[in-house]
Amino acid sequence: MSADFLIELGTEELPPKSLKKLSNAFTDGIIKGLKDQGLSFNSFKSFAAPRRLAVVVSELDRQTPDKDIVNWGPPVKVAFNDNGEPSRAAEAFAKKNNLALEDLKSLIENDGQQDKLCVRLTQAGSDTKSLLADIINQSLSQLPIPKRMRWGYKKEEFVRPAQWAVLLFDGEVIKQPILGIEASNTSRGHRFHANKDIQIQSPSTYQQQLKDAYVIADFNDRKQIILEGVTELAESINGNACIDPDLLDEVAALNEWPVPLMGKFDKHFLSIPSQALISSMKEHQKYFHVLDAQQQLLPAFITVANIESTDPAQVIDGNERVIRPRLADAAFFYANDKKTTLECRRAALKNIVFQADLGSVFDKTQRVANIASQLAEQIGANPKLAQKAAELSKSDLVTDMVGEFDDLQGAMGRDYALHDGEDPQVAEAIFEQYLPRFSGDIVPTTDIGATLALADRLDSLVGIFSIGQQPSGSRDPFALRRASLGVLRIMLERNIDLNLTDLIAASSAQFELGERAKISGDELQKQVLTYVLERFKSWYKEKGMQTEVFLSVAALSLSNPLDIDARVAAVHKFSLLSEAAALAAANKRVSNILAKQLPEGNSAPLDPSLLQDTAEIQLADQLLALEEQITPLLSQRDYNAVLEKLAGLRETVDQFFEDVMVMADDMALRQNRLALLAKLQQLFMHVADISLLAPAK
Repeated sequence: MSADFLIELGTEELPPKSLKKLSNAFTDGIIKGLKDQGLSFNSFKSFAAPRRLAVVVSELDRQTPDKDIVNWGPPVKVAFNDNGEPSRAAEAFAKKNNLALEDLKSLIENDGQQDKLCVRLTQAGSDTKSLLADIINQSLSQLPIPKRMRWGYKKEEFVRPAQWAVLLFDGEVIKQPILGIEASNTSRGHRFHANKDIQIQSPSTYQQQLKDAYVIADFNDRKQIILEGVTELAESINGNACIDPDLLDEVAALNEWPVPLMGKFDKHFLSIPSQALISSMKEHQKYFHVLDAQQQLLPAFITVANIESTDPAQVIDGNERVIRPRLADAAFFYANDKKTTLECRRAALKNIVFQADLGSVFDKTQRVANIASQLAEQIGANPKLAQKAAELSKSDLVTDMVGEFDDLQGAMGRDYALHDGEDPQVAEAIFEQYLPRFSGDIVPTTDIGATLALADRLDSLVGIFSIGQQPSGSRDPFALRRASLGVLRIMLERNIDLNLTDLIAASSAQFELGERAKISGDELQKQVLTYVLERFKSWYKEKGMQTEVFLSVAALSLSNPLDIDARVAAVHKFSLLSEAAALAAANKRVSNILAKQLPEGNSAPLDPSLLQDTAEIQLADQLLALEEQITPLLSQRDYNAVLEKLAGLRETVDQFFEDVMVMADDMALRQNRLALLAKLQQLFMHVADISLLAPAK
């Protein structure tokens, strides 16, 4: 038997940027709790609105399943004395299981080792309704809330004060406490359109009853209403609405009854850089901006009201009056900023601390400029322009515009550099230094931009590691994980064929910390290199590659990301071949033999005259031929072709191990066969240690 279940927790306005995450976690917690109790159901649906989190579960079991319980007691020889009378151990077992002593002799079973007292019981299932409150409160206690609050005299904590709770199951109200509030069937409508109590009739009517009270409870439904409304309004002025997914989620989390409305602003504000206008509208007012067919900003915005006004013109007018002074501020900041060049602003960076032991932001630009000028020629950039871009790279941080809109750093620097008459390549590099900004973002498109982006990240990595503040656990205040991934992506996607060891060494040479340094020299460079290359592991895992594929290449201790990536791709392709498993196992066997017999790693040269068995002669001939074939392929980094050729060794290697006794009594034969195996291993080690692809036993 089953019935529908509804839980709704009503609160004060929930954090809009966290609403979706809270809703998903709340639903996941409840579903997990139900499953842990062995309860089955047909389907579930989550709801999330500014003042409520809710879950509806359809056809939930009314009762948990019965459980078969087996209670083992003491061994028979302990349970009864020589006269067959029950011992104290038997009496305790009988009392614990509510059994009569005279019944014990009929409750003897063998557990596979000896005869013991054993009782088998069937525990009846529990009523589901008696479990719901605990499941709900447990889920609420585990929500991802960084800082909880208490309100009034209540001891319960949550992200916002709870106001009401609805708990319905099997056609009745379950009056149990949720966050200290006794649940009922009373919900509430829209704060303005239907500010009254609503008696929820059943889980199946929940969504429609709230909609009748001007609350769209389904988060995705509100998103769709906003998306369609914003798109339609933009098209009404022959424009295209720019709908950022994160902003769409946030606006959907702010409104129970979303009503998109379009407003306009004065055209003269378009003289301000569009990114400043967009930032002002998006970050401060949660407006969607509109572009024309040429991707130029139109003097219009789309806001989303939480009411269906009888006079929407007044709502629009109010929003226009709010945005006007903000855009006026941006216009003032922009005009004022242009009075001082980025070069002149550099001195102000001396007053901004980058890190106490590493100096000011000005000091950082000096170091980055030195690194950039060294890297430039290797990357194909102009060294003087790269150095200039690095020197000016942080000057926009002390402008009024970036002070007000911090997300414009780099973008305003580019604009001001062009206004100052700097080389366009320098201006673009100032913007591109921050690329990629997030997962999936583009990398710098110019050589100078790539140079500056690498130099800046390397400076941060080496500097922070040198003072012993490496990331640990989830703590990464200087975003070094993101910086490391940025370095790898830039080098791979820009095809920058450089050794990371050299780049890190060039960066570490810029620091003169003296006693402040916790790590320096080779150890510093080794730690930074290891940390950066370690990011590859998760990178390849996200691409669906086995960790062992990366580890097989990492075993060679390489430091050129472009070369590492080419090898990993080749080993991954090789691992999918039918020959891969056998060759990996053979290489593992070879590695074990050589590690035991040649611990120093040195083998005598192969002596062809000592080859006796047909199998070892064939293997030696094939290895010699392959060595000649793969040498030019290795110089071209055509590792796919190398491994394809080496895959042809499978039958020969299998035959060798079947026919040839490596550990021959004749020491000369033994050493020669070990040399043959070392040659086999070395051919594969030109690409990777494929023995690591073999499963561990």
